[in-house]
Amino acid sequence: MTQASPVFRTRLAASAQDIAAAQRLRYSVFVRELGACGGLIDHAAQTEADRFDPFADHLLLEDTAQPGAPVVGAYRLMSAAQAAAAGGFSAAPEFDLTPLLATGRPVLELGRSCLLPAYRGGPAMMHLFAALAQIAADRGDAIMFGVASFHGTDAGALSAPLAYLRQHHLAPVHLRARAHGPGAAVMPTQAPTDRKAALRDIPPLIKAYLRLGGVVGEGACVDAAFNTVDVCMILDPALMTTAQRARAVPERMR
Repeated sequence: MTQASPVFRTRLAASAQDIAAAQRLRYSVFVRELGACGGLIDHAAQTEADRFDPFADHLLLEDTAQPGAPVVGAYRLMSAAQAAAAGGFSAAPEFDLTPLLATGRPVLELGRSCLLPAYRGGPAMMHLFAALAQIAADRGDAIMFGVASFHGTDAGALSAPLAYLRQHHLAPVHLRARAHGPGAAVMPTQAPTDRKAALRDIPPLIKAYLRLGGVVGEGACVDAAFNTVDVCMILDPALMTTAQRARAVPERMR
């Protein structure tokens, strides 16, 4: 039997059960698929959680064409007020966020982005982006930021894509969060010798952010627990072109 074409719905989690559904999806992607580990991973319940979850909003993407409308994608969102209640932003141990916070504008941290494999490379991520763009607009054109990851922990092996990001997509000084802490790694300043190869090595999610006008902070950070090398992605609606805004919220989704 042919599986029904997906019919997507986005909404914020409204219950503990909703949050648990997002955490189960995160376990499937981050733990089972990518090999993450951590103190609040529950292998028996198959959930991936951390101390920030109770303070955050959780954006869910559901496929209503499937029985029970399962959660197939998710994001975690934290405002400055939520981060203050949680003791800080989740990206703060890896990146100095002072420039972002010093703008005086609303900010919105994006984290724990994930999609089931069957929904990658299609319209699912655009539905999530459209929802994020609307949330950011509703909160005063909030500057969105968060870590985005390369798989693996060898920053040296990623010198070409990291150099490409620094050369072509470095954030302006007033938004330029900087990697710090024991996992901090320098982005090479010399341009990659093979630009096409460098582009191929950039993960699809980061490429999607770049198409929307996203920029990166200075430096990268190795996250051994999540088996990743992270960069700080920043999306400022004030800097997005008309074309980039249209990509974030395609006309058929308005």
